[in-house]
Amino acid sequence: MAQIKVLVLRTAGTNCDGETCHAFNLAGAVSETMHVNQLIANPALLDDYQILALPGGFSYGDDIAAGKILANQLIHHFRDAVSRFIAADKLVLGICNGFQVLVKAGILPGGANGSSTNGIDTTITYNDSGKFEDRWVYLQPGTSKCVFLNADQRIYLPIAHGEGKVRFADEGVFDRVKANNQIALRYVDADGQFGDYPVNPNGSTDHIAGLCDATGRVLGLMPHPERFVHRTHHPRWTRETIEAPDGMTIFTNAVKYFA
Repeated sequence: MAQIKVLVLRTAGTNCDGETCHAFNLAGAVSETMHVNQLIANPALLDDYQILALPGGFSYGDDIAAGKILANQLIHHFRDAVSRFIAADKLVLGICNGFQVLVKAGILPGGANGSSTNGIDTTITYNDSGKFEDRWVYLQPGTSKCVFLNADQRIYLPIAHGEGKVRFADEGVFDRVKANNQIALRYVDADGQFGDYPVNPNGSTDHIAGLCDATGRVLGLMPHPERFVHRTHHPRWTRETIEAPDGMTIFTNAVKYFA
């Protein structure tokens, strides 16, 4: 398999870029971080990579709203480059803050054929609990089209966010997303059942924990897969048999997509 290159975008406040690079490297890719100012100066740099990752953290301190400033930079400085990147059959992954950026830039859920939308019809806002949620959650895939996921594999990952509630502008947007099979992940309990808080830790519409675009090649999710890529990351690793870290599923599938 040819070498798969991953660009992990960072800026002030990003704090999961190193872990995201490590996860992709474990999956067999070659990853490197790049400051957003470098990409603004030369958007063509993106052409050298097969995967673009927007990691977690608190970009620009989440001033105004979580991910909003970085989303505005994306819109105004290198949105065309990202659109060409997606159209070229490449992959985009947004984790936590990165998911917020993709949504607030209109890339997720996006329009038909994976195109971004000029209007922002979806957002991610404050948790219903009114506090920062830091816990582990079970996740059930909601679609078979997302290349990052195994459609029949329930996974267990940590979350860490104060703004994780997915909301849509109206029922029409929600119905379109469901009809296009773009609900990538939903919060469930250990038995795969939906539930109120804390099963759904933020009150997200339809228990949504992640969305993909219409192509299945852009994924955004609130949980942190890069924080469970070794069995010792599991909170009960000394008491349970951990055969494979669930977080690696997402990174391994991304690299295998180009095999």
